[in-house]
Amino acid sequence: MKLRFTPIAGPIKIAGLFAVLAAATPLLAQSPAAAVDPAAFNSMKIGLDTVWVLVTAMLVFWMNAGFALVESGLCRSKNCVNILAKNFIVFAISTVSFWAIGWGLMFGDGSSFFGLNGLFFVGGADNSPALADAYHGVYSALNWTGVPLWAKFFFQLVFAGTAATIVSGAVAERIKFSSFILFSFLLVAVIYPISGHWIWGGGWLGAMNFRDFAGSTVVHSVGGWAALAGVLVLGPRLGKFGKDGKVHPIPGHNMTSAALGVLILWLGWFGFNPGSTMAVGDGSAISHVLVNTNIAAATGSIGAALTAWVLLKKPDFSMILNGCLAGLVAITAPCAFVTVPAGAVIGLIAGIIVVPAVILFDKLKIDDPVGALSVHLVNGIWGTLATGLFYDKAVAAMAAGVTTETTRLAQTLIQLKGIVCVGAFAFAGSLLFWWVVKAATKGIRVTAEEETEGLDIGEHGNEAYPDFTAAH
Repeated sequence: MKLRFTPIAGPIKIAGLFAVLAAATPLLAQSPAAAVDPAAFNSMKIGLDTVWVLVTAMLVFWMNAGFALVESGLCRSKNCVNILAKNFIVFAISTVSFWAIGWGLMFGDGSSFFGLNGLFFVGGADNSPALADAYHGVYSALNWTGVPLWAKFFFQLVFAGTAATIVSGAVAERIKFSSFILFSFLLVAVIYPISGHWIWGGGWLGAMNFRDFAGSTVVHSVGGWAALAGVLVLGPRLGKFGKDGKVHPIPGHNMTSAALGVLILWLGWFGFNPGSTMAVGDGSAISHVLVNTNIAAATGSIGAALTAWVLLKKPDFSMILNGCLAGLVAITAPCAFVTVPAGAVIGLIAGIIVVPAVILFDKLKIDDPVGALSVHLVNGIWGTLATGLFYDKAVAAMAAGVTTETTRLAQTLIQLKGIVCVGAFAFAGSLLFWWVVKAATKGIRVTAEEETEGLDIGEHGNEAYPDFTAAH
């Protein structure tokens, strides 16, 4: 059978194409001002920056799928629907919450502690601050202000949603669905944006040179502190700890799901960190941040595998997966401020410490089914501290556009102060909100009967695997 291809718009002249490229090359080699009209060039730059911001934000949004797969895979099948539902609804809740008030509190100017202008529903003019030297993300004033308001809003929204998602795994398998929804709204409406304003919104921590490029503290530690408060209020799952203090492991039901979820998260982090440049103009900065992100994930995986081999006598796969995530969390703050070899060391240490952190939380009878506290809280703190310990002035100037003179010791002390202040606020505020939610919903925990049967049936009337459970 002979295939016939009918040209749509006439034959393509390859020679003509090369002729066009040859004619354009001298123009591309010139400065932007010489090649095109400055106004047109600026418009094109804003358009490209906007596309970059939105595409990387979509990658971060896709991390919701990764979290859903990781958390459901590391928990029991009888709670699979509930965990998927939480990870699905949390972004919807975060969207409304951040739109209603979170953005205004985080990026409305008027105070060094929280936003005041354009407070509700992204009101008024573009109320993001005119970022200057006081703001030490890579968001230079030119890059940040050039991107349209709604592109900036969506980019920041997906970060806020990530912080709320972190809580889901730590409180899995025993929390009421309604309680989780209410707390998620409060977290994204108040706690996340206020602490975020301190660092990314022109607040007092940013003014004193606290540096968190893409969110080891702003996103991951805040989510981790909120999760810790929730776990303490909830208590452990039934059967997790014996009366004699012995820890009873409760294995997850689907490691394939967990592995796929981590791979999705690894991919999504290439939006999380490189996207925080907010512009496509500096390829060196984007490439440096991306490679640092990848190398930390790799060394984190290796570090966790080796540590688990030593401490647990087996290279436990769940530890390897969490080691990868630990490396990613740890490099999120320093990725634009440290060299690539330093990024490898930061990721390796993150992978090493995540294993004993999981063991320690179990010994303290703090029940975290997926290791969220060890990954996001512990390594959010480590990554923020590492920003100071490994701070490199040359890299900061190249990748982050930061030229402020500071020593590693001075920067480490600033980072430590930020860790303590944000941690105290996030934990205390979350503890207060968990108690408010507990009172409002007449208890945040499901009944013992529902927990034993599984939250899928009790909370949703669904089953993740009806063919298998029906046979059972």
